[in-house]
Amino acid sequence: MKISMDPVTFAVVKNGLDAIVDEMAYTVLRTARSEIVKDVMDYSAAICDREGRMVAQAKTIALHLGAVPEAMQVVLDRYAETLSEGDAIILNDPYQGGMHLPDIFMFMPVFFAGELLAFTVVICHHTDVGGRVPGSNASDSTEIFQEGIRIPALKLFEGGEPNSTLMRLVATNVRLPDRVIGDLKAQYAACRTGEIELGQLASRYGAEELAGHFSELLDYAERMTREEIASWPDGTYQFEDFIDDDGFSDTPLPIRVAITVQGSGVTVDYDGSSPQVAAALNSTKSYTNSCTYLSVRCALKGDIPNNAGVFRAITVRAPKASILNPVLPAACAARALTGYRVVDTMFGALSKIVPDRLPAAGEGGNTVVCLGGYRDDGSPFIIVDMICGAWGGRPDKDGIEGITNPSQNLSNTPIETLESQHPVRVEEYALVPDSCGAGRWRGGLGLSRSYRVLSEEAGLQLRADRMRFRPYGLQGGGSAPGSRNTLIGVDGSVEPLPSKINRRMVRGEMVHHVQSGGGGFGDPMVRDPELVANDVWNEKITVDYARQQHGVVVDADSGHIDHVGTAALRNITVEV
Repeated sequence: MKISMDPVTFAVVKNGLDAIVDEMAYTVLRTARSEIVKDVMDYSAAICDREGRMVAQAKTIALHLGAVPEAMQVVLDRYAETLSEGDAIILNDPYQGGMHLPDIFMFMPVFFAGELLAFTVVICHHTDVGGRVPGSNASDSTEIFQEGIRIPALKLFEGGEPNSTLMRLVATNVRLPDRVIGDLKAQYAACRTGEIELGQLASRYGAEELAGHFSELLDYAERMTREEIASWPDGTYQFEDFIDDDGFSDTPLPIRVAITVQGSGVTVDYDGSSPQVAAALNSTKSYTNSCTYLSVRCALKGDIPNNAGVFRAITVRAPKASILNPVLPAACAARALTGYRVVDTMFGALSKIVPDRLPAAGEGGNTVVCLGGYRDDGSPFIIVDMICGAWGGRPDKDGIEGITNPSQNLSNTPIETLESQHPVRVEEYALVPDSCGAGRWRGGLGLSRSYRVLSEEAGLQLRADRMRFRPYGLQGGGSAPGSRNTLIGVDGSVEPLPSKINRRMVRGEMVHHVQSGGGGFGDPMVRDPELVANDVWNEKITVDYARQQHGVVVDADSGHIDHVGTAALRNITVEV
């Protein structure tokens, strides 16, 4: 139905939808059971129209939401004719619309006056979905069947009543059923919140008028996206970056992209990227699409609505049976690392198109430290900790430290939460001096975090990267130092660990991770000496780093600049 568009009403509806999805997100935060949802905030919320087109998304995990269209289509194909009020459909199978098994999608149809109006959508990363290791997130799984319970599109609630059979099946196959079922109920509560508030919006404007606004929102986002892309120079822009390895060999895994700008659209081609691997780093095509959409969205200016209209201007091609478009039975649990590298590669290519908008590479994506086992009283525990680190230097500002990767919207788990709920002691959580890439605008500092096991034993799964292929700088900026992992024995011995590992730990052992910082932006030798001195005074960099990277001599005790010494290093003349 084509409606006469009142711009004021259109703006009110747009903002209303944004408010609804954010309220859905707050509902998850308030009601979830696990720390990976309520503390790390690894979840997302969205609204789709009755055709399954995403019209609004919350300020949550951006990388989730570009995958919604494919999952939504699976739900429509399966249940379009049998949906009723109070239904809630879940799925997690990467080969049937999902991304990786811990991410469980939930879709709730919203009816108004007996007619389908929309869908509310909530995705949560669950603490455990079974499989061979606690947390279901090991990078060394070699096929999807090792990774946990695969859920095709199934009704978890039907007519408002829980599907007790499916509930029991899920609960029986996970290690922490109370947390998993609790988080599923939080998803349901959030979907219901969206359902109620959408009903109120429909009561105000009518179902057909609201549906018209949904379509116009999508068209509006597409128009704004295409207008922006049309201002970019036509051409093909290439970039490549690497994942260190897959954990089984030392072979680097290339991610290669060619972005072709033509008129008002872009085609993104990943030809030449690594074939799918034996490890669990494979990214489903839906997730690759999501990473690509987000990257282009980050390069756009203006207040463009975050909906599927943006996607219409972007074509994504990824070779079949590649790490970016795998086929069964490829494992996918650790695919987020690949997604981060896709974003890094996209940002590198986009920086050639709009060099004043994209930062240098960040820490390479969060590091996942998973510890699982049994307390001394026999009860199980699982920690899935995601260490968020640093942004690279920006075209006009330094990078940021202690913050989520630009492609996510996560938070570091408070130490108090980890120590109060699990048999572990965090003995270091700190910024690492000199861990930034140097530049006119330096990168953010990397983080260090350590975990000492206090139970008799625990399984460790560690998914890290950027040991060999360090976060790149832009416009002459330097790369950041690489990450590193060590195991500290009970006797104080130090054992270097690879980037990806699955091993047993015993009481008193400690794993220590040092994360990369962000790359630098611009020539380090033109950085304002006062900014360099301020970094020294704040112990972000050392006097040696200031001298070597920036040609600035700083007195460590006073924090004052030696202007004569600095001029000599920089080969400039100063009046004294």
